[in-house]
Amino acid sequence: MSATGYLNDYALNDYAAWTWTPGASLDGLKLARLPLPVPGPDEVLVANTAIALNPVDWKMIDWGRDDWQQGQVPGVDGVGLVVAAGSAVNLRVGTRVAYHQALPRGGSFAEYTLLRAHAVYPVPDALDDATAASLPCPGLTAWQALDKLPACGNRDVLVTGAGGAVGYLLAQLAAQRGLRVWVTAAPKHREHLLQLGIAGVFDYRDAQWSARLREALGPRRLHGVFDTVSDSHAASLAPLLGYNGHLVCIQDRQENAPLPAFSTAVSLHEVALNSIHAHGDARDWQELRHAAASLMQGVTDGRLQPPAKQFFAFAELPEALRRLKSGEGGGKWISLLPAPMVVA
Repeated sequence: MSATGYLNDYALNDYAAWTWTPGASLDGLKLARLPLPVPGPDEVLVANTAIALNPVDWKMIDWGRDDWQQGQVPGVDGVGLVVAAGSAVNLRVGTRVAYHQALPRGGSFAEYTLLRAHAVYPVPDALDDATAASLPCPGLTAWQALDKLPACGNRDVLVTGAGGAVGYLLAQLAAQRGLRVWVTAAPKHREHLLQLGIAGVFDYRDAQWSARLREALGPRRLHGVFDTVSDSHAASLAPLLGYNGHLVCIQDRQENAPLPAFSTAVSLHEVALNSIHAHGDARDWQELRHAAASLMQGVTDGRLQPPAKQFFAFAELPEALRRLKSGEGGGKWISLLPAPMVVA
């Protein structure tokens, strides 16, 4: 082996993974045995102990990608133990890591995942696997979205969909930055969000919610809108922004300016976490790893509340994706796998 490290029966030549079938949506997911890979010089092999589901997972399975072939393993988020590392990797075998995988690579819906070493983040000892797995995609997306705004405090911002994982984490991060945060969410989330320091919670099903927000703002206007719904929904919120405001699209992007030229001069932003895998340089990755460490430490210290969790068995992964797609339940869907014995 060119990689260093092994697990108790690395002689085991294959592993279980859920694989994709083109054009078959979630019904095409098949549990298969795949050959266990050996890491390249800059790669690590991770034995997954927790797998988290995200909306992007079922969307990619439904839609497919030009760079996916029959047998692609989906899944972007996971936590596990490094069981083998390439010759250029400065990471100890046995290290517990979280990760967000690039969409074209073999994903987390498997017992093992092969990753670029720069794309894994050591997990604090005090943080459990399930919670750590719930953070990479929504947490790093929220961090990137908030980073679109210039540093400022005591300004008003809106986060839509704060009942979802991205909006929930983003609202907390924005409040911690000193922003006055307003959110939309279902009524069942209202009291909890207010306890986290959110200024006001509006029921997105109320046709008058934006008018109620304007009333609450008084003479002020929003400095930022973070939208998790769609490009058209984000565009409809642009009139709420004040001069030099920021419209941040977390779902979709604005192909056309939503407001007339030379009016409030708003800035348009798109958020695409997966793009860092193809376009990020060393500094971008350094900043992302710092953000991941900050998120996990914030949860460990109690400064950041993680999303609620629902658990499912690995063998029931397609059904869990169906339930996530339908909007059933709430919080993050997590599957726990047994940890391997690792030998340095």
